[in-house]
Amino acid sequence: MRYLIIRNIRAAGFFLIVVVFLFSFSMVQPVHSHGGKTHGEETFTALQAVQKATQLYDRLIVSGKLPEVWETKLKNIAVSIRNTDNKREYVVRFEITQGDPSSVYFFFDIDGAYSGSNFTGK
Repeated sequence: MRYLIIRNIRAAGFFLIVVVFLFSFSMVQPVHSHGGKTHGEETFTALQAVQKATQLYDRLIVSGKLPEVWETKLKNIAVSIRNTDNKREYVVRFEITQGDPSSVYFFFDIDGAYSGSNFTGK
């Protein structure tokens, strides 16, 4: 009889530990979860603009439209948002340490469509 009581106390203690663990895990999990990528905001992000611009940049280098210096002397990549003529767009700038022109710009509309590219940023 005494063994049965100790066994039940151990089982109850184990059950209590499992319940506390599951309860605490259920409270912590939503904090670490990440649902939608935009939380109801824009569907195209600055990171996606950089990724698309990098693909285009790479194609220009591979095709020879941008010389090798654009690959070997890359100094900086910057992304910004500009508003012009009631239009908002992402601007991704690749800058090299030497050469003229020293920057190339890629433009994407707020939905992620490619709008153009140039060396002036305008």
